Amino acid sequence: MAIVSFLSRMTIHADKEHQFVDACEARSEKVLAHEPVCLYFRFYKLREEPLGYAVFESFLTEEAEEAHQKTDYFLKIVPGLVECLDGPYVREYLDPLRG
Repeated sequence: MAIVSFLSRMTIHADKEHQFVDACEARSEKVLAHEPVCLYFRFYKLREEPLGYAVFESFLTEEAEEAHQKTDYFLKIVPGLVECLDGPYVREYLDPLRG
């Protein structure tokens, strides 16, 4: 069993910030309430980037992360998040220091 963890960084359009934050909160609420194999899921505002945000996600398995992307609420909420993005997002996978 391999835990899957990653940080996704993104920049959003200034006029979409309120929409983005609302969608992030709705998504977080659904994930935490309905995905027990999600170990951690939280959005952050990047302190040094005025329109920068990040989400840290950690799942018990790769299959759990794949299932997360197929949930009804994911498919419903994510298009609203994507339209707020100003450019592509960058996903950085994280591995433990040891084993």
